[in-house]
Amino acid sequence: QVHLVESGGGLVQPGGSLRLSCAASGFTLDYYAIGWFRQAPGKEREGVSCISSGDGSTDYADSVKGRFTISRDNAKNTVYLQMNSLKPEDTAVYYCAANRWDYLGLTPAQYHYWGQGTQVTVSS
Repeated sequence: QVHLVESGGGLVQPGGSLRLSCAASGFTLDYYAIGWFRQAPGKEREGVSCISSGDGSTDYADSVKGRFTISRDNAKNTVYLQMNSLKPEDTAVYYCAANRWDYLGLTPAQYHYWGQGTQVTVSS
């Protein structure tokens, strides 16, 4: 059974950093494209970053370029999202998701499996 679990969220001051983890079980994560998404109260879910299963290409939303970095550790079956220079507008529930194919994109409907989310709050 495919299972994704996010961790690493929390409360951080503006300008601070957090590293989110997405641990997979029930499947080998390196064969799947992985995306990070977020949803703030009253807003639609939006794509943040993704990494392909093939050559490990990455993509980022304009709002996080230069601040967030996605990476994968196949030995640990885990994908990470390093978030630096955090802003209050980054506050949201962050989800990771898996796509069964070699996909690179930030469209939520293209992802087949989802984690339960982890809360990130950026506030002073």
